[in-house]
Amino acid sequence: MTRTGSRTTGRPTLAEVAKLSGVSPITASRALRGVSTVAPELVEKVRAAAATLGYIANPAARALASARSHSVVVLIPSLSNHLFIDTLEAIHEVMRPRGLEVLIGNYHYDAAEEENLIRNYLAYQPCGMLLTGFERSEASLQMLAASGVPCVHMMELGGSADALSVGFSQFEAGRAAARHLLGRGRRRLAFIAAQLDRRVMQRAEGFRQGLAEAGLSAPELELLAPEPSSIALGGALFSQLLAQADDVDGIFFCNDDLAQGAVLQALRQGIAVPERVAMVGFNDLPGSAHMVPRLTSIRTPRAAVGRAAAQALLTQLDGKRVAVSQQDLGFELMVRESS
Repeated sequence: MTRTGSRTTGRPTLAEVAKLSGVSPITASRALRGVSTVAPELVEKVRAAAATLGYIANPAARALASARSHSVVVLIPSLSNHLFIDTLEAIHEVMRPRGLEVLIGNYHYDAAEEENLIRNYLAYQPCGMLLTGFERSEASLQMLAASGVPCVHMMELGGSADALSVGFSQFEAGRAAARHLLGRGRRRLAFIAAQLDRRVMQRAEGFRQGLAEAGLSAPELELLAPEPSSIALGGALFSQLLAQADDVDGIFFCNDDLAQGAVLQALRQGIAVPERVAMVGFNDLPGSAHMVPRLTSIRTPRAAVGRAAAQALLTQLDGKRVAVSQQDLGFELMVRESS
């Protein structure tokens, strides 16, 4: 087959793909983007033509031509936490049928790194952004406001009056953990946390409120470590806590990996759980229901948050109004043997 390709690059063009497959350029574009309204037999023909020609889409050129790309940017603080993996999978499930590409930015809980990601991604003119929480630099906030790009905030509720958010109350989750341990007859309650972002500290405030409602306060029983949470750190912090306060009888951990580490460390030290000390985790990560003893944890709706946030963004992209600006999807206390 004789072909000329792009005048400037010599590469196969979308027009050539469309001609070879016998469809319009618009249909060819939609088929290659996976838009669900294109008939399966046409999608097959277009993809076969693209493979024959060696065609690769140029998203930058497409964005320039339309003044808006077909990309959605998702910014998350970690890829090592299963919490965000579940959320990303759900976002992909919603966006894929609409032919939207999902661009993932991992800023490692660093506001400056997130600022750079926002600056770089906005240059590609994304049609929308999904952001984790509300804590970011002033420069990031200014860039987002000036861009006019629709945004939805995940995992946290609140923000400005016109901000769309999908999540649950981190504060109420912390208070629920305190109430549960108190209901089990525990009175010397500790809070162990790492990766001290805004959401972790909201859980801490809720936990403190739960204690205050029972006439208790134990700031000396809080271990707050700035480093990333991990199983190893959880074990180390558990040993540190008992070394400085051996009368602790209940602990709330800001994340399940810390709690899992504590359960394993207690087993190594011969400390009975929950008889000697009860434990409650957060996020109900894989493995928690299979610990020995099985870990009580607060299950968060991470996949549901991803789906609802993506759907809210699509509603905006369709020019419609999102009915509820703050979607509270709640949480669930999974009571197991550790408490």
